[in-house]
Amino acid sequence: MHVGFVGFGEAAFELASGLREQGLNKMTAYDPLWNVPMHSERIADRAASAGVALVQRAEAVLENTNVVIVAVPADKALQASIELKSYVKSGMLYVDVSASSPAVKKQAAAHIQEKGGRFIDAAMMGPLPVYKQSVPILASGTGTDEWIAAMQPYAMNITKVSQVPGEATAVKLIRSIYMKGVAGLYIELLEAAHEFGVETLVLDSLSETINGRSFEETMNRLVTGTAFHATRRSIELGGTIEMLDAANIDSSMSKAAKEKIEKLASLNVKEKWNEEKPAHWLQVIEAFKVTS
Repeated sequence: MHVGFVGFGEAAFELASGLREQGLNKMTAYDPLWNVPMHSERIADRAASAGVALVQRAEAVLENTNVVIVAVPADKALQASIELKSYVKSGMLYVDVSASSPAVKKQAAAHIQEKGGRFIDAAMMGPLPVYKQSVPILASGTGTDEWIAAMQPYAMNITKVSQVPGEATAVKLIRSIYMKGVAGLYIELLEAAHEFGVETLVLDSLSETINGRSFEETMNRLVTGTAFHATRRSIELGGTIEMLDAANIDSSMSKAAKEKIEKLASLNVKEKWNEEKPAHWLQVIEAFKVTS
């Protein structure tokens, strides 16, 4: 097995380090910053540490490998597929681990498959410095089964989503709505709690509300309950926003939540469901779809 990397930043380095620990000794990498003074030394040090041979041309990676992991920034992934497709060999596994959109993954897959390559959309779902090559990965695309089989000896943790490129990344990006969004909410919450000196009371109250149930139970209760009481809760958030604005605290997350809940209020859930709260979040989402 000979694995190549196009792009040798932190993600590729951590993957390569883990693969080396699992006994993979043939790895080659190219990074476009290999000769840029601010970056070249770090790239060389990483390559030496992970036992990876650096080359000075991207095409040289594809010439010598049968699995190439393309670890470039999301906004470079499509262009990379265009520039590399001429060097793709029939049957080569082309693994795109960027966070580019599902639409970009589909376009990149078309370029690679045009040359007989097997495309894999790989979404890494955990911290690489912790997990290295065993980071949980969701994969989709025509080469997924072959990639899972090829990497099995190296303790990689790959789960197949489908044969459709872009679907693995869709899971990661949709998950980010919560993971990134809730971080923004936490910051706004904590800033306000600290400003008013009520951190302990707020956190204790939220802990009591949330800790006793699973994530899915809590999510379902909040979505269905908010759908049923949307008008009242949007008005309550208005009071929160007034309080934050008066204290010169950024209320952008609360304002965005209020706007979403106001749209929910416009669905008239109470009337449509005869004054009965919906039992499941899917009913609320389907009501959104009908009105959109």
